[in-house]
Amino acid sequence: MALLEHKVAIVTGASSGLGRAIALRYAREGARVVLADRHEEPLEGGLPTLDLIRRAGGTAISHPTNVSKWADIDSLVTTAVEAYGRLDVMVNNAATYTSTNLVETSEEQWERVMAVNLTGVFLGCRRAVQQMLTQETIDEVRGRIVNISSQHGMVASPGDLPYGVSKGGVVQMTRQIAVDHARDFIVCNAVAPGKIVTGKPGIANDPEALDYSRRRTPWPRLGRPEDVAGAALFLASDMATYVTGINLLVDGGWMAG
Repeated sequence: MALLEHKVAIVTGASSGLGRAIALRYAREGARVVLADRHEEPLEGGLPTLDLIRRAGGTAISHPTNVSKWADIDSLVTTAVEAYGRLDVMVNNAATYTSTNLVETSEEQWERVMAVNLTGVFLGCRRAVQQMLTQETIDEVRGRIVNISSQHGMVASPGDLPYGVSKGGVVQMTRQIAVDHARDFIVCNAVAPGKIVTGKPGIANDPEALDYSRRRTPWPRLGRPEDVAGAALFLASDMATYVTGINLLVDGGWMAG
């Protein structure tokens, strides 16, 4: 049996990058996936995630979502439950950044990053737990939350104060929820990617930055979205029932060096 057979999973930021890879992997493992994003078109190009899943024989629906808005998150979870009966896995992946240091960051930039990266995760976790508390346990678990943090939630994010602070908040939120809701049989973990090459345009693919990351990463290649999807799959599966409150590094050994 596939690892997520009969499971229902929501993935935010599912149109592109890490969210796209996670959604595709979950669908291949038998999950019924609800894709949440503001836009369906992938930043890296190609067919929308929904089309790829359906063409491969998977099951998915798409729901336009601004994760920083409670009404959108509430509607997202309600739609998932109405469509598939319950919510087994909530993946809070949607994120943004400014690439600005303390002095350069405007209040508007700060608020936008916090609204998506931190408030968005808070709202996603809150609504997911509300739903999961109403569900019966299956193999000792009512539901699972997988938050996508970052190695920059553990060490500084050079030149990007709002992003690093927001991801540090995600790491602590994950621990807090795991402890507070362990007796409710709700599992909550985070995945902390290192340097992952997603194909998105912009500063993340600057040649100098990529060269630095290659030299800094012990593993002889940089990360791929599929590497993060594999970790997110493990934490969403029954293999990780007694694993809760962790921030799982997927960084090719960067933080160990």
